[in-house]
Amino acid sequence: MDLLNHLDIRKSALVIIDLQNAFCHKEGTLGKSGLDTDRLSSVVEPLRKVITRCHEVDIPVLWTVQEHFERDKRRARKKLPSHTSKRKQVSALAGSWDAEIIDELKDLVGDPTMIIRKHRFGGFYETRLDIVLEQLGVDHLFVAGLTTNACVETTIREAYLRDYDVIGINECISGVNEDWEESAKKVWRQYFGITCTTKDLMSWISKALEPKPRYLHHLLLMVSDLNKSKDFYLNTLGFTERMNAKPLPDGRPFIATMEGLGITAGGPGDLKQVDHLAFEVCNLTALYEKLSNMDIVFTRGGIGPGPYGQAIYILDPDGNEIELFETE
Repeated sequence: MDLLNHLDIRKSALVIIDLQNAFCHKEGTLGKSGLDTDRLSSVVEPLRKVITRCHEVDIPVLWTVQEHFERDKRRARKKLPSHTSKRKQVSALAGSWDAEIIDELKDLVGDPTMIIRKHRFGGFYETRLDIVLEQLGVDHLFVAGLTTNACVETTIREAYLRDYDVIGINECISGVNEDWEESAKKVWRQYFGITCTTKDLMSWISKALEPKPRYLHHLLLMVSDLNKSKDFYLNTLGFTERMNAKPLPDGRPFIATMEGLGITAGGPGDLKQVDHLAFEVCNLTALYEKLSNMDIVFTRGGIGPGPYGQAIYILDPDGNEIELFETE
C-alpha cells in the first residue's frame, strides 16, 4: 500500500487493544454471554506474527488492558442500561483471570511499562497512553485488537483527534458482529485513517529498513570571508547557530546551523563552494557493504565515527564528497 510509504518507521508504534480472556476465550465473559469467541480469537495468529516482527525491528508495542470494578459508582449513576449490564457478568474485573492477557500472546508482552490500563472503551481516555507515545516520539499508530465497534473504534477516534496517523490492521481486528465491523471500517477509511493488511505491513517494514538516504541533513558551504558570511546567514537571514560545533578534521573553522547549512573557509577562489553534502541514512552497514562492491571511491576509509554518528564518505560522479551517516 503506497500510503504507508509516507510513514517513518522510527516514529511508528503498534497498539494492541484488549487481547484478554474476557473477550476472546470461550470461558471469558463474552463467551459465557453467547458470543462467537472463535471469530474474536481469529486475530491471535496473525497478530502474533505482527508483534514478533515489530519486536525484531524495534517498533514499540503497547498493550491496553481493560479493567472494571464490580462496584462502580460512576457507572451506577446511569439511568439507562450500560453495556456491562447486557452481559452475563461484568467483564475483566481487576485482578481476575478474565482480565488477564490471553496465554497465546502473554509471552510477547515483554516490558510491563508498555501495558496501559484503562477503565472504559478508549485507550486514551484517562490513561497514560498519550504521554507514553509522546515520550517514544510516535506519530504513526498501527492499531489491532478487540472489539471492532467498541474499544478499537473508540481508540482510533481518540488517536485521530490527537493528530496521530492511524492505521487499522485488517486481520488483527475483530468484533462481535461482522456487518457492524465492515461498516465501521468504511467510516474509519473515510474520516480517521486507513486500513492495511498484515502483508502490507510486513512489506512496508522490509522496505523501510532497506539501506537508503532518509533526507539531506546539511550542506557545507565554503566561503571567502567567514565572518561576513556568518553575519549574513545568522543575522541578516536569521539562521540559528548550532552550538558546540568543532573545527573540521583539517583544522578549518566550522559554523553549523539548525537549518542544515554549514559554513567553512576555503571558497570561492577555485569556483568550488560546496565542501560536502551530508545525508542521514537507514542501515549504514548494509549500505557500506553494497557500495564496497561497486566502483565507488571512499575518501576517508570505511565506517567510522563522524560528527553525528557512524559515517562513511564517498565521491559522487562529479567528485563531490558525500557524507552518509546513521545516528546512534
